[in-house]
Amino acid sequence: MNSVVALVLGDIFGKSGRRAIHNYLPTIKEKLKPDIIIANAENIAGGFGITENLATKLLRYGIDVITLGNHTWNKREELRDALDKYENILRPANYPPNNPGHGSTIFTLESGVKIGVINLMGRVFMPSIDCPFRIGSNHVERLKEETEIILIDFHAEATSEKVAAGYFFDGKASAVFGTHTHVQTVDNKILKGGAAYITDLGMTGPHDSVIGIKPHLAIEHLIMGVQVRFEPSDQGTRIQGAIIKIDSETGKAISIDRIDMPVMDYDIE
Repeated sequence: MNSVVALVLGDIFGKSGRRAIHNYLPTIKEKLKPDIIIANAENIAGGFGITENLATKLLRYGIDVITLGNHTWNKREELRDALDKYENILRPANYPPNNPGHGSTIFTLESGVKIGVINLMGRVFMPSIDCPFRIGSNHVERLKEETEIILIDFHAEATSEKVAAGYFFDGKASAVFGTHTHVQTVDNKILKGGAAYITDLGMTGPHDSVIGIKPHLAIEHLIMGVQVRFEPSDQGTRIQGAIIKIDSETGKAISIDRIDMPVMDYDIE
């Protein structure tokens, strides 16, 4: 059986997430030997948004496809040109038409095998944008003309919406993995139609935090009910995500295993 291996990484948060990728991705690649690496990186710029400079750093570090979410536009002027320039930096496909960028892409391996990647965003407790199920179906249909291997980053808040997406795209996609909450779930499984599924990949970044933010600032905001300038934590860094093995002929998943790896906290430039 011919297969491809996809490494999918949970939201890369702030400097600690970036330095973890810089320092440890080579070792992870050597051990797991993935054919493609996909990472959500909408929080890499100080916890909110991403810039072209930071995106290209991730690509140099070895990330093949970057996905985004509701913080796509936080650094709009520093990212806008990159969204049109790079087909492997994706923003949610269900943002309304005429927005810059791409919602899906085809990544071609040296062997010639093609892998489709789609970025979608949920609507429950999230900004009101186009339907991810309808738009996602359109992208799946188009990508199916070139490949049976399709991976979907479903960036959403509600677990119910993510679970629904898993069942909806089961049999159409090879994998559906959730991002956004920064809390890794333990429900990785293969659905009946052959799609690998996990509700949330977790966070690559500082886990001694409130989903990336220094705890005392998040607590002050919650207790006092006032606006607080959030600052990223830099402690308790972990790399989280999943490794997915897929039959390259049928596009059906063979296995999905979670990754939860503690790393050392230290600075890089």
